[in-house]
Amino acid sequence: MTDRISRRQVLGAGLTLAGAAAVTSVLAETALAGTGSVVVPLAGAGKPVPPGGLPWAAANQIVAETEAAMPKFADTMFDVTKFGAKGDGKTDNTAAFAKAIAACSANPGGGHVVVPSGTFVSGAIHLKSNVDFHLNSGATVKFSGDASKFPTVLTRYEGIECMNRSPMVYAFGEQNIALTGSGTLDAGGTSSWNKGSDRAYLESLISKGVTDPHKRVVPGSGHTMRSTFVEPYNCKNVLIQGVTLKNPMFWQLHPTLCTNVIVDGVTTDPSTAHSNTDGCDPESSDHVVIRNCTLGAHDDNIAIKSGRDDDGRRVNMPTQNLVVYNCLMNGNWGAITCGSEQTGGIRNVYAFQCVVKGATKFALYVKSNTKRGGFSTNINLDSFSGTFARSFAFVTMTYNGQTGSHPPVFGPFTVSNSGCSKAPLVFDVSGLSSDHVKGLTVTNCKFNGVSNATDKISNTDNVKFTNVTINGKSVTR
Repeated sequence: MTDRISRRQVLGAGLTLAGAAAVTSVLAETALAGTGSVVVPLAGAGKPVPPGGLPWAAANQIVAETEAAMPKFADTMFDVTKFGAKGDGKTDNTAAFAKAIAACSANPGGGHVVVPSGTFVSGAIHLKSNVDFHLNSGATVKFSGDASKFPTVLTRYEGIECMNRSPMVYAFGEQNIALTGSGTLDAGGTSSWNKGSDRAYLESLISKGVTDPHKRVVPGSGHTMRSTFVEPYNCKNVLIQGVTLKNPMFWQLHPTLCTNVIVDGVTTDPSTAHSNTDGCDPESSDHVVIRNCTLGAHDDNIAIKSGRDDDGRRVNMPTQNLVVYNCLMNGNWGAITCGSEQTGGIRNVYAFQCVVKGATKFALYVKSNTKRGGFSTNINLDSFSGTFARSFAFVTMTYNGQTGSHPPVFGPFTVSNSGCSKAPLVFDVSGLSSDHVKGLTVTNCKFNGVSNATDKISNTDNVKFTNVTINGKSVTR
C-alpha cells in the first residue's frame, strides 16, 4: 500500500522521513518522473512516533543525534540511463552505475544517482561519499549470477573479518551515503555463486595466527561463504530508506563498524527459500536507528552483533546506542536478538512499539557462551505485542554448548507495556551459577494464551515484576 504525496505537501506540511536528506531524495524522484507526485511506502507496526515520543529520554537523544548527522545532498540528478544504463532486464549495467556514482560523488555536494522505472541487471554497486542511490517507483535492480562482477572486498562473515566477494550494495570508508526510493533490489540471480557457510576455514586461519583479515581470502581458497545483501562498512552518516529487498541469500542489511545509521521504511524478505536471511544486523556500530520497517526474515528480524570469539576481541568494538521503533517483525527466530556474535559487546538498546507476526520464536533473544563472551547491557523493550512460538524472552549463556574462559555479562533487561496473545512460556532467563544475569524488570505487561504460566528464571539477580499478569493472574516477584 502507498500514499501519493505531492511536492507541495512534502514542503508545506514539513513531512519528515529521515531528516533533510530524505526530503531531498523524495524530490529527486518527483523531478525525474515529472509527475508532481512521489510514492512513499507505508510500513511499520502502528501509528507514527512523533519526535521525542519514545518512552526513554536516552532513546530520544540517540534519535535526535543520529538524525542531525544524516547526509544532505546537492539537488543534482544523475540519471543512470545518461551513463549508458538500460532497464531491459538483460544489459549488464555494472559499469554504467559505477560511472554515475563516480560523477555524482565528484559533484560539489554530491547528489542523487537515479534509477528510473525498468529492470536493471548489475553486479556489485559500490557507493561513494555524498551519493544517494535512488530507485524510482517501478525500478528493479537484479543482481547478476556472474561472480566476477562482485570483486573481493573486506567484509565480516558471521563476526570474523575476511576478504570475500562483495555484498550486492557495499561501501567502505565512505561518508554521507544513502540508498533510497520505492524500488526493489533482487539478489535471486546470485544463487549460483552466493552460497556456502564454511566459517570453520576462517577459524582455522585464526588458530594458525593469521591475524590480518586481508590475508584471510575466501575466493579461490576452495571454501565458500555467502555475501550479505547491503553492507556499508566503516562508514559514517548512512541512510537506507524506502527500498524493498527480495530473494536474499544471507543477512539482508548489515551496517558494520558504522556511525550514524538510519534504516527507515525498508521492507526485507521473509521467504523461507534460504536460511540465515536476518532482516537487519547492525554490527559494531554506534548510533543506529531502525524504524517504520517491515522486517521479514528466515531467521532473526534484528540481530545485533559485535564480532565472534578471538577476532571479535581483536576488533573490540561494541554495538551501542541502538533505537528500534514502529516495526512489523515477521521472522522465525528473535524480533530483537543480541548475539550470538556479541564478543565486542552490546549496550544501550531501546525498542518500542513493534508487532510480531508469523512464527517468530521470541520478542527478545539474548545468546552467548563462555567462549564468545561479550556483554548485553541496558536492553529495553516497550510496547511489544504478538504471538511467540517459544517464549516472550529467552536469555542464555550456554548457546550451542560452547565453553571457554570468557563469561558474558548480561543485564539489566527491562520489558514494559508489552504482552502476547499466545506463547508456550513468557520468560526463560538463565545465567550461570558463577555468572548471574544482572537484572530483569517487567512492568505493566499482560501475557495471555500462555501454555505454561510458570516462568523459568534462574541465576538472575534483581528480578522485579510490577503490574504483570499471565493468563489474567497477577505475577509478582
